[in-house]
Amino acid sequence: MRYYLSSFKLGSGSRLLQSFYEVGPVAYISNALDHVSDKAWLDRWVASDMSELKAAGLQPKRFDLREYFGADGEIERALADYSGVWLSGGNVFVLRQAMRLSGLDRFVCGGRARVDFTYGGYSAACCVLSPSLEPFARVDDPTVRPYVEAQETIWGGLGVLEFAFMPHFRSNHSESSLIEAEVAFCVENDIAYRTFRDGEVLIIERGQERIVAAAA
Repeated sequence: MRYYLSSFKLGSGSRLLQSFYEVGPVAYISNALDHVSDKAWLDRWVASDMSELKAAGLQPKRFDLREYFGADGEIERALADYSGVWLSGGNVFVLRQAMRLSGLDRFVCGGRARVDFTYGGYSAACCVLSPSLEPFARVDDPTVRPYVEAQETIWGGLGVLEFAFMPHFRSNHSESSLIEAEVAFCVENDIAYRTFRDGEVLIIERGQERIVAAAA
């Protein structure tokens, strides 16, 4: 599996299309925003994400993890027709709940995904791949639970990365100042971390990784 992990939105964007092995439908997942009550704002945000993906040459289709809650194995069959997934930012704790309830976490980490499948996304979509979600409680509320099926906070990340992914670092983003607190938490608790400025993208394929950045 290949990973295209952006600090914010598409990031550099120039390498997004080639990060997907084939030009086919991409499952756009916005469940990290399921706690948002302002539906008008949410619709605009989702429309913006999908517009950017289309402009980059992809074919995004809405894919709601809630449709697969409790349906063991169904998500693997549903994603068989997609070349990859693109996950929006939002609350990483909400996203983690949705991934567990739908089985997307097992799909990503359990060797169920095809080798030509791409996991892409930004912000929370990258943070959830960290070993632990504890550092992110400085930005995201860990007590938010929009699903009746989720009764407790999940503190364990997927562990795809060996470090805490810190997005929006010293960037023109409303959460940038809070990221400094997350970094301080990591330092104080001896937690491995890496910072990413908005515009930067971490691409991982077959154990090799590289960072690309948007042109100044």
